[in-house]
Formats: sequence, structure tokens, C-alpha cells
Amino acid sequence: MPVLPFQTSGPCEDDQTLCEWTDRATGNDRLAELADIVIGKPLTIGLLVLGALLLRWVLHRLVDRVVHRAEAGMVPDRVARAAMTTSARLGRSAESSPRDLAARTRRVQRAKTMGSLLKSIISGVVLAIVTTMILSELGVNIAPIIASAGILGLALGFGAQTLVKDFLSGIFMLVEDQYGVGDVVDLGEASGTVEAVSLRVTRLRDLNGTVWYVRNGEILRVGNMSQNWARAVLDVTVTYDTDLVRVRRVLAEVLRGIWEDDDFRGRVIEEPEEPGVEAMTVDGIVVRVTLKTAPMEQWSVARTLRERIKARFDHEGIVMPHTRYVEWASEVRDEDEADPRS
Repeated sequence: MPVLPFQTSGPCEDDQTLCEWTDRATGNDRLAELADIVIGKPLTIGLLVLGALLLRWVLHRLVDRVVHRAEAGMVPDRVARAAMTTSARLGRSAESSPRDLAARTRRVQRAKTMGSLLKSIISGVVLAIVTTMILSELGVNIAPIIASAGILGLALGFGAQTLVKDFLSGIFMLVEDQYGVGDVVDLGEASGTVEAVSLRVTRLRDLNGTVWYVRNGEILRVGNMSQNWARAVLDVTVTYDTDLVRVRRVLAEVLRGIWEDDDFRGRVIEEPEEPGVEAMTVDGIVVRVTLKTAPMEQWSVARTLRERIKARFDHEGIVMPHTRYVEWASEVRDEDEADPRS
């Protein structure tokens, strides 16, 4: 049987090109094996490492481009457009409000967090693949390694279900933008201002200064009080003999004063709604007033509203229900001391 021109029957295997070339050139089997060990395998490993670094760089560049687009914002904010339209109609300047700045900061933070997560995943996958290929190049049988990795991953999956649940919940929380650093949230068992967000836990500080660490997998509901916009709601109670038309007029003037106040420009983002009767209780008639505000501004606006409503009611002579305590015990004691028959 004729021998093919480039067929070798020496120590070289089919995929050892350098070994075959050296064996054909020199006819020395030991030199061919040595060339493959000294030059061939290191060269192959170097090419694998170089290819892995190049692939990682390209993928990271793609992630950076996606993150940059996400930071710029792909979909305009309807609330921001409505606020700008209202401001333009009323002759206000269309400057960026604190709400817009907070929304941009939030978007940038979320995009950078997702970019960092994607880069970590890409680096881990590329490293695992290249390491397996290098071991195979060194002659290590990688079939048991792959099988062991599968079994180990299955065991870790069963043994660390809570950890996996926390990580998955953290990923979906970041993707869906449920909350971010600086938001005031209610997580059920704990509520307060979010100080840090990771894939496993969320750290927030309540009004008393207590720091709470909540695992993401244990969060069943999220009440975000500072996302996009907020509303200051204030219930004012007046007596039943009060003229409601006059009360509503006074409250509307107070609301209009805050809306036109330069100190609240950017904090109150829509014209105030007309006050109306909310309920009639044993204490009196409840009139509700509302103001749409920028995130995190509803509490300060509500405090200012209370102060101005109280001052205006005092000026207008409008009485709010209140409890009076009469001091009579000391008078009775004085009368008993003056009575000689006691």
C-alpha cells in the first residue's frame, strides 16, 4: 500500500503540525517531540490566551457601548415632557429640575451596575472556556473535569438555593429598575432610604437611623415613594358650621401661592388640583388638597402647606376642630379651703 506524501508514522499525532514538520525535515523522532513540547504547546497556549483576551476586549467594548446608550436614555420620560410643557405654557423656564437630575443619575447608576455585572459574567465564561482548552492542549483528559463541574454545579444549585434566589432577584430588580440608591422604599418588614444595592442584599436606613439589611430573595413587594414623581396629600378638617365654599377658596389660593412661588420651582411640577370634601366624620368635615411634586419633595411641600394653611385660617377666622381642657381642680380646692364647714 503506497504511503501518502505527508503521512507520518512517528511519535507525532494528527493535530501536532510542528512535530510533523520537524519529523519530516530532520527525520529525528526525539527532536520532533522536543520541538512540539518546547515550541508547539507554548505557542498554542499563548495563542489561546491572546485570543481569549481579544475576545474579552471586544465583548467588553460592546457592553460599554450598550451601557453608554442606556445612560443617555432610549425612551423619553413622559412625566418630564409633561412638566416641560406645563412650564412653557405658564412662562416658566425649562431648566432641568431636581427630579430630572435624579432620574438621569438613577439611569446612569443602573446602566453602570448592569454593565459591571455583564462584564463579570463575560470574564468568567471566557476564563472557564480558555482554561479547559489549555488543559486539553496539555494532554489532560477534560471529560471527567466537565462531568465533575456539572455535578458540582448541580450540588451547589441544590445546596445554595437561597443564594441563587437572592442573586436572581437582584438581577431582575436591577433590570426592572424597581428602586435604586437614594430612593425611599417600603419593603414590608423594613422601610427607609436605600443606601446600597447589590445582587444579594439591599441596605437601607430608616427614620430612626437604624440600618436594615434585606436579602433580595426575601423581598415580596416594593413600595417606592420616590420614583419619577410624588404627591403631597393633606387632609384639612374644619367644623360643620364653616362655609365650605370659603374654605375651598382659601385652600385654592394657598395652593396657587405655592405653585407660583419661585422657591418651589422644580419642586412642584404640576398645577394644584382643586380641593374637595373627602369625608364627614364626628370631628368635622375633611377637605383634601393635593400637589404633584418631584421625588423626595412631597414631605417638605406638605410641611410648608400645613404652615401656610394654619396661618391663612387664623387670618380668615376659620376654626379647625380641637380639644379644650378646662382647669377646674385648683378652683374647687380653693373653695373648699375657704369654707369653714369643710
